[in-house]
Amino acid sequence: MKTSPRFPWAGLLALAAAVFLSVTSEMIPTGLLPDMSSSLGVSEAQIGLLVTVFAFTVVITSTPLTALTKRWPRHAMIVGILIALGLSNVLTAIAPDYGFVVASRILGGVAHGLFWSIVGAYAGHLVPKEQIGRAVSITLGGGTLAFVFGVPLGTFAGHLFGWRLSFAFLAGLMLVGALLVWKLLPKVERETDADADRMRGVPRSERPARPKDATIVAVVMVCLVASVTMIGHYTFYTFVVPFLTGPMGVAPGDVGGLLFFYGIAGAVGLVLAGSLFGPRPQLGLILALVVTGVAVAALAAFAGQPVIALIAFIVWGLAFGALPPLLQTRLLHTSSAAFRDTASALYTTSFNIGIGGGALIGAVIFDVGGLMVLPVVYIGLLVVALVLVLVIGRMTRRRQPVDASAEPESVRTA
Repeated sequence: MKTSPRFPWAGLLALAAAVFLSVTSEMIPTGLLPDMSSSLGVSEAQIGLLVTVFAFTVVITSTPLTALTKRWPRHAMIVGILIALGLSNVLTAIAPDYGFVVASRILGGVAHGLFWSIVGAYAGHLVPKEQIGRAVSITLGGGTLAFVFGVPLGTFAGHLFGWRLSFAFLAGLMLVGALLVWKLLPKVERETDADADRMRGVPRSERPARPKDATIVAVVMVCLVASVTMIGHYTFYTFVVPFLTGPMGVAPGDVGGLLFFYGIAGAVGLVLAGSLFGPRPQLGLILALVVTGVAVAALAAFAGQPVIALIAFIVWGLAFGALPPLLQTRLLHTSSAAFRDTASALYTTSFNIGIGGGALIGAVIFDVGGLMVLPVVYIGLLVVALVLVLVIGRMTRRRQPVDASAEPESVRTA
């Protein structure tokens, strides 16, 4: 009788800790805008651009670097990436001027992009296909906790002890995270590793041509869904504070607390995504997109009604919190095992295009059409994403023969 392998809790929690640190590193300048601006002698807008520099470095570098490193051992790469992120934060902490900070953030963006092209696929390599949703939700939970706790705590420490110490402390935590990953995360053998072993010693001219992967088109479609969804979300969410204090009439002092509850709702959505919809990401995506759209529509329509608006805001956080893990799970279910690393790199690029593009589009619409146009654009893009998800469902139902991607890659004990 075949027994299921034990669920790799320790390894996945180590990955989640790495995700927590990586996302905190990406977003921490947003909480330290005034401190960094005053210290470096530049405007707050220029400090805000550090997040944009970070995101677009990811867009430019993640896919080619993943292709260049596709035969490198993933376990060692994650350890090395965390060390590189730690170095980036050390350089930011000691930066003498703004230009040096930009350079240090570019280094961090390169490492961050490579990290995200690996981490989702790595979680998928650790477990059987039916457990991918659960594994991805645990891993991505680190990112949700970064928004709920990591960035606020880093901001608080920066205000109390100085922004440079915040970056230095984060660098120290990166080294601890690298140690945890080295000790607790199992090494995996991917299909590309096995192919490399079989072909070692065979002249390149005599190696058989690798057939075109049958899942490429569906993977690109999932990445398109991620990009469209994130463009819609960040078109509106980038300007959520003016919406809260304007049409909703929330006092400025209450905004932080409301955003905290939004983050908590997102964490609940992430748990639901893994526990209820992990084996059925297609159904979960459809429900999450529909509920997100309904919640945003209610928020816009009833912004002046405090009770309804607050409920809609929290439901929006709940539904949207489920979308990133469901998208990542859908990607790993759709992709063949051999294509997962490249698929994850494409997904990372698409996701960051959505973040940067959404903020840019939102700024243009905000200036031209006003604040209340933003949720309408968001809902329209959610409809487009929903149509694409339905198309992906039809495509994957046609490609039913189950290949080796349905089985877990072997996990080494070394």
